[in-house]
Amino acid sequence: MSALHLLDDFGFEAAAIVLGPSGERERRGEVDRVRPWRSVTKALTGFGAAIAAQEGRVGLDDAAGPPGSTLRHLLSHASGYFYESAGTLQAPGLRRHYSNYGIDEAARHLERALGCDIADWIRDRVAGPLGMTGLIWDGSPSVGAGGPLTDLARFAAELLRPTLLEEQWSRELTGAQFPELVGIMPGFGKQSPNPFGLGLEVRGTKSPHWTGSRNSERTVGHFGMRGTAFWVDPVADLALVVGTSHDFCDAHREVMPRLADAVLERHAR
Repeated sequence: MSALHLLDDFGFEAAAIVLGPSGERERRGEVDRVRPWRSVTKALTGFGAAIAAQEGRVGLDDAAGPPGSTLRHLLSHASGYFYESAGTLQAPGLRRHYSNYGIDEAARHLERALGCDIADWIRDRVAGPLGMTGLIWDGSPSVGAGGPLTDLARFAAELLRPTLLEEQWSRELTGAQFPELVGIMPGFGKQSPNPFGLGLEVRGTKSPHWTGSRNSERTVGHFGMRGTAFWVDPVADLALVVGTSHDFCDAHREVMPRLADAVLERHAR
């Protein structure tokens, strides 16, 4: 039986694609439908920063953001910025404060270093090489992207089998930055610890969580409040991208973990 039959449990329109190391395993629903990705955008911004660092255009430890903060702090929600403003809650590196403003500030630092708009950088260095022809980037670097699940699947496949990043930079992107930091995971409460990579969430030992009980601690991904999400589990060698027509809600909190476990049970090596 297809693991994706659980999409029906959402109670509203939903679609998904399962990926393995050799490509697509299964799909269901309107995977070509253009959807807002919202905070999934952060993963693209983090990836673009990793490419810039690989090329020596920026340094992850460049001073950026509030005093004492670096680009690394900004991209991993450790700068101390509030969610949506330049105000700070505390000094950098003390707690994980999820911040759209911090990701946007990281993008502004990148733009100054690169001499180009972050949207152009992502199109040229990420979307173009990966064949993400349906990507829409018409808002902020924290929440402004959108597109079909087929494009998000191409990005997830890249994280599963990197071709654009050398191993060192892939580890920086997906590894926990300041791994001991505690913080609130939006929609899931306090997590201790609450690991993040560069624009990517790292699952770690978080509970409750939107991925499954079978997902490894090394799983990375992101969800967006408009109902799009993806995860990549390097231990299981699998990825899942999901899109729904409803804002993130209790149905996502309940169905997404069961869906992840079903995908892993059906497809994990």
